[in-house]
Amino acid sequence: MAPSFPRLVPALILAAAVHGCVAYEYEHEFWIRVDGSGTVNVTGRPELWTAFKGLGTAEDPEGTATRETARLLFERSGLRVRRVTLTHREGRPYLFVSADFDDVNRLNGTPAFPDLRIGLRTDGDRLVLEGTWRRPPDAADLGGRGRDGLMAVRFHLPSKVHSHKNAFDGVERGNIVGWRQETAAALDGGGLDFGAEMGRSSILYSTVTLFAAAILGALGILAGALYLAHRRGRRDAARDARNRDPGSKSSPDSTSPGPGLEGTTQATAPQRHSTASPQPKGPPAEPRS
Repeated sequence: MAPSFPRLVPALILAAAVHGCVAYEYEHEFWIRVDGSGTVNVTGRPELWTAFKGLGTAEDPEGTATRETARLLFERSGLRVRRVTLTHREGRPYLFVSADFDDVNRLNGTPAFPDLRIGLRTDGDRLVLEGTWRRPPDAADLGGRGRDGLMAVRFHLPSKVHSHKNAFDGVERGNIVGWRQETAAALDGGGLDFGAEMGRSSILYSTVTLFAAAILGALGILAGALYLAHRRGRRDAARDARNRDPGSKSSPDSTSPGPGLEGTTQATAPQRHSTASPQPKGPPAEPRS
């Protein structure tokens, strides 16, 4: 009977987690900016530092490939060391170095990177990353030790990846590419050829620009809404004031004379006459003798 879907879900999640959490015995991990500067982390067992970078001696790699010698190696190569630690995994020591560089193209041929050839160049509107990782031919022989596990070279690129040269997991999260092989194959002289083409515009810059444009657009919409609300409020207030005082714009009172009418009123006022009747005129009285 085929397994039910609910039972498959935990298995798929576990497989994805295991696939995304591969532990490497030796790894270069780069964060590169569009101008070629960036940060590199190198992690590996001391004997692999000896076999691939010539740090320490094959007779006693753990006693000679130390934090102090690793720091000096990177500083002598012109890098600014950020952190050097010695960790343990399953009882085995791993030396870790994190350092900044100004130009990835200038790492070639330095004491810290005898196993790496890398270049970043401009091609029109694209940036092209290309290079090779390979064990130096004059590296110390470990005599069959330290051949288990995987080694890798990984890049966090500054912009969207348009193409790559057979990256093991393709493009991860839009801008991460990596190449890996068996440690035994690397010790036997096997190399890793890597390459990718990407845009010249930084993902971080594009994201910040888009975010700023979105904020400005939202503020513009908010300002427009506040302006319209304020304008409507003033119009409503004016209408309410007219409704509360209806005589403010009505015709003049009919009982009050208008301008220039006072004289007319007086002129047309009716004249008062006596109501007594006129006496009739008779003949004059004769004088008495």
